[in-house]
Amino acid sequence: METSVVKGVALAFLAYATYALSDASIKLLDGSLDPFLVVFIGALFGILAIPFVKRPGDRWIDLVLSRNWPMWGLRAIMAATGSLASVVAFTALPMAEAFALIFLLPAFVTILSVLFLKEQVGWRRWTAVLIGFGGVLIVLRPGFRELGIGHLAAIASGFSGAVTIILLRKLGGTEKRISLYSAGLIGPIVLSFILMLPHASWPSSGQWLFLTSYGVLSAAGNVFLMLASARVAASLVAPTQYSQMVWAIILGYTVFGDHLDLYMLVGATIIVAAGLFTFVREKQRAPWGRRHPSVHPQ
Repeated sequence: METSVVKGVALAFLAYATYALSDASIKLLDGSLDPFLVVFIGALFGILAIPFVKRPGDRWIDLVLSRNWPMWGLRAIMAATGSLASVVAFTALPMAEAFALIFLLPAFVTILSVLFLKEQVGWRRWTAVLIGFGGVLIVLRPGFRELGIGHLAAIASGFSGAVTIILLRKLGGTEKRISLYSAGLIGPIVLSFILMLPHASWPSSGQWLFLTSYGVLSAAGNVFLMLASARVAASLVAPTQYSQMVWAIILGYTVFGDHLDLYMLVGATIIVAAGLFTFVREKQRAPWGRRHPSVHPQ
């Protein structure tokens, strides 16, 4: 394997490890801050990655320019909803459980690509989608356990990320990368600022530590992922996302005292396997950037 490929894959693993630590920072806040405030501050830190996104020839005005304002606006809204949903999910659920549901993203991408991009999807990918949703039923066990806002938020985060991927595919050939990235910042900054105003409170010094960790690590993850995508094909970068499940289990047990039952582990394994199969079958080059684009999926 070429050295550049090894470096690219290593950067991708580093990016998703950084994202996992960023998500852990959210959980360490333990719901002590308004989620709109968390999203707002996290998105502000995303500005740090702009110099790495800006290409030669890009103008600073390109941050707020678009050739397709409706789609640009939808990209901004999806970034805001995805970021908020992920904050709620990681606050309310064990990390591994949140990731398991967010990892429905490839299944949502398959469905949306058929509906809106008119892609041809074979029976193998449809089977993977059905298997993935079967894994969700195992994780959630509707009727046998109490389901809460965290589960809905995790699924919403995955769906928002999937919509973002479809939009990036649609706009990738016409929009500048810096414009697409800025939409993923402006949406969360503007919408979360408006929504946090009625009940925002100034964070304490300890809370600022976790907020800074969340924002800086998320921005760093974006940079690492862009560097990885510049070195290797998306087909090699995308599957490394599932390394987050390993980090979620490790952090869950060592930091948060999570204890996952057998159903959770089996369901998560099925979802991850279905998602990996979908990525392997993916024929189109995936867009750069994350969930999480999505702040992670920004």
